[in-house]
Amino acid sequence: MIWLLLLPAYFVGTFPTALIVARTRGIDIQRVGSGNPGASNIARTMGTAWGVAVFVLDGLKGAIPAGAGLLLGERATAHAMLAAAVLGHMFPLTRRFRGGKGVATMGGGALVLQPVISLGLLALWMIVRKISGKASLASLAIMFGLPIAVAVRGTPGWEVAALAGCNALVLARHVDNIKRLLGGRELSASRRT
Repeated sequence: MIWLLLLPAYFVGTFPTALIVARTRGIDIQRVGSGNPGASNIARTMGTAWGVAVFVLDGLKGAIPAGAGLLLGERATAHAMLAAAVLGHMFPLTRRFRGGKGVATMGGGALVLQPVISLGLLALWMIVRKISGKASLASLAIMFGLPIAVAVRGTPGWEVAALAGCNALVLARHVDNIKRLLGGRELSASRRT
């Protein structure tokens, strides 16, 4: 039965939140700023409030499948549906597999599956972003922090591995950000283009 749930979860992930929000202001978000259709680029180009709105909506793309998985099956089902939604966000069939980086979608699912840890990581994200001025660095911090935190908490090994696997996909999408961070060329979170 789980296979029947993965396709809908994937297509929930493909919903083009950032593109739709940007178009309401006549902006093609893939042609401005970093070109990434995500909350950070929206915040840079349209302002923080718009970025927060996209972050929340993209988070729901992970939270809804994860929550549905818990209701319809078990934790393994929820993790599989979250992974499908993250893949849908990053590699949407509807947009030639050109999607976002998956931080908010992964975060929304993690909030459902690990609420206490996720709230702590949200605080970490805000602190790192405030200190560094780099949303990408804050995102990397929480991507590394999530599997470590759930492992320290004593979560079953398969669940730690599932979350780490999803996070590895998100980290892979941040390779260019990592290179720019190391080279001192990464865009500031507050920069407007």
